[in-house]
Amino acid sequence: MARKIVVTSGKGGVGKTTVTANVGRMFADLGYRVVLIDVDFGLNNLDVVLGLESSVNYDMLDVFEGRCRLKQALIQDKKRKNLYVLPSGRIEAQSLITGQNVKLLIESLSKIFDFCIIDCPAGIDVGFHRALSCAEEVLVVTTPTLTSIRDADKVINIIKSYKLDKVGLVVNRARGDLILSNKMLYPLDIKEILKIPIIGVLPEEDSVFLSVGKELYKKCESYKAYKVMCKNILNDKNVIYDVTSKYSGFFGSIKRSIKNCL
Repeated sequence: MARKIVVTSGKGGVGKTTVTANVGRMFADLGYRVVLIDVDFGLNNLDVVLGLESSVNYDMLDVFEGRCRLKQALIQDKKRKNLYVLPSGRIEAQSLITGQNVKLLIESLSKIFDFCIIDCPAGIDVGFHRALSCAEEVLVVTTPTLTSIRDADKVINIIKSYKLDKVGLVVNRARGDLILSNKMLYPLDIKEILKIPIIGVLPEEDSVFLSVGKELYKKCESYKAYKVMCKNILNDKNVIYDVTSKYSGFFGSIKRSIKNCL
């Protein structure tokens, strides 16, 4: 049976869908059979982030309404034969989008994949609870901003009531130059505030923005940070990628000065 991991956040715009896509790619590159499931009905972008929007013929709603079989709705990644995505579709047929329906669908997929990674809607409405009811593990994505951290805290308090196997924190868009200048919270400070273990720290980098619909450049810092995070998930570790290292020391201070002038 697959590990069922939901990726969620307290607010939108923190990179939750990008995290889902890149973690799925990393696991697939390691040889695991992975399906990414978009349960963000209405604001569904997982297929776009993966560059597969032109390949969508059916979606989850088509499965629920009997217009296709589950296998027909799965889209295979262009580069990886062991990576699939299941688009959510639009929100018109709300009566069919029940927690039980989604859970049964994910249970079916868990029999043929190693990982079911669920892209959850941001916030704490019905879509959030629907996604949590299908998962055994949770990754909570936040950025190092007070609004994002506060919203993540609210989400984490609700998640605790589900008594899931594992709950981990992903700090996204961390800037090493601002951290060393005491203008941004250290990831460990965020961990102390939210009181859950850190699974990943991902840097703020242009290559992530430019990778939408494409691949992360393998030599970029973000790719290395994702590798560390995926090893943590696989091996139940909490190794923190150091986003400050390139800004440390004499030459690092010069880099910080240049970046602050931009």
